[in-house]
Amino acid sequence: MPYQRIKFYQTGSFAAGNRLLDPEQRSIQSDQGRSNTLTCGHRACQGCGEALGARYALDAAMRAAKGKLIAVNATGCLEVFSTPFPETSWQIAWLHSLFGNAPAVASGVAAALKAKGRTDIRVVGQGGDGGTVDIGMGCLSGMFERNDDVLYICYDNQAYMNTGVQRSGATPPAARTATTQAVGDEPGNTFGQGKSVPLIAMAHQIPYVATATVADLRDLEAKATRAMDFRGARYLHVLVPCPLGWGSSPADTIKVARLATESGVFPVFEAEDGEVVSSTPIRHRVPVTDYLRLQARYAHLFRPVERTATIARIQAIADRNIARFNLLSSERTVVTRS
Repeated sequence: MPYQRIKFYQTGSFAAGNRLLDPEQRSIQSDQGRSNTLTCGHRACQGCGEALGARYALDAAMRAAKGKLIAVNATGCLEVFSTPFPETSWQIAWLHSLFGNAPAVASGVAAALKAKGRTDIRVVGQGGDGGTVDIGMGCLSGMFERNDDVLYICYDNQAYMNTGVQRSGATPPAARTATTQAVGDEPGNTFGQGKSVPLIAMAHQIPYVATATVADLRDLEAKATRAMDFRGARYLHVLVPCPLGWGSSPADTIKVARLATESGVFPVFEAEDGEVVSSTPIRHRVPVTDYLRLQARYAHLFRPVERTATIARIQAIADRNIARFNLLSSERTVVTRS
C-alpha cells in the first residue's frame, strides 16, 4: 500500500509571535528550513540546559555561515550524550577532540582552511566549563592571543557533570559538589576561587565576547549570529543549568537560568575589543535566595539553620555584577519574597 512520509517540525516557543514578524525577523528555531544541527536521538538528561543551548547556538551559527560550518567538540557531557558509538545526533561536519585541546584543534582547522583559501567555511569550537575554564585554558588563551578565526562557545554548567559532579574553576562559591561537600564550618566551594573566562577573554582584547543563558533563547540566537559577523577570535559563554548536578527540577531549567540573571549572579553582556558595549538590564530584580533555594547544591545554606553570612556574601557578588555591568536603573528595587 503506498504511503506518504509526514514530517513533523518543532516550530519553537516563539511561533505565535513569529507569525506577526517579517520572515527575516523570526526565530531561527521557528524556521522549517533550519539545520537541526543537534537533532533527536541524543542521551541528554531530562531538562538538560546544555542540549538546548547547543541546538540554538549552532543552528544560529549555521544559518549565519550559510551552512558552511565545522564544529570541534571537546570531551564532556555534550560529546558523550550526542555521539554514543556508532550513532550521532550531529548534522554538521563535527570533530571530537580531547578534553582540553578543542581550541587548538579548532585553530588548526581554521589554519588549514586559510591555507586552502576557503574563507567561506567557518569554524566553531565548543565545550563545557571543565574543558574550557580548566583543562583547555592554555589552548583557549593561545587561540585568543593569535586571534584565530574561531568562535568558541562554552556551555557552563558549573562543574564536571559528565564524570560525577566534581568542582571546576566555574563552580560558584558555597556550591556543593562531589569534591566540595556540604561539611565543616564553611561548607561547599570556597569563596575566592575559580575564574571568569568572559573577563579573561576581554583582557585579550579579542573582537567579540558575549554571555547568554538558555532563559533568553532569542538573545542566544542573536549573539551567535552576531559573533559570526566578526573575523578573528570570538567567545560566547552560555549558562546552561544542569538538573542532575545542581539538584534542581528538570522542569525548572529555564526558571533557574532566568533567576541567575534577575538576581545579578550571572550578568548578560557583550564586549568588543575588550570593552563592554551593551548589557541586558534586569527587568524584575530578585534576591539571590530566590535563585539559591531552587537548587539542592545550596540546601545547606538554609537548613538546619540559615547561613545568613554566606548568603550575604553571595548577594554582595550579585550586587557587584549589577553595578559593574550597569544591569539595573536606580529607581528599581529588589523584589522581596515572604
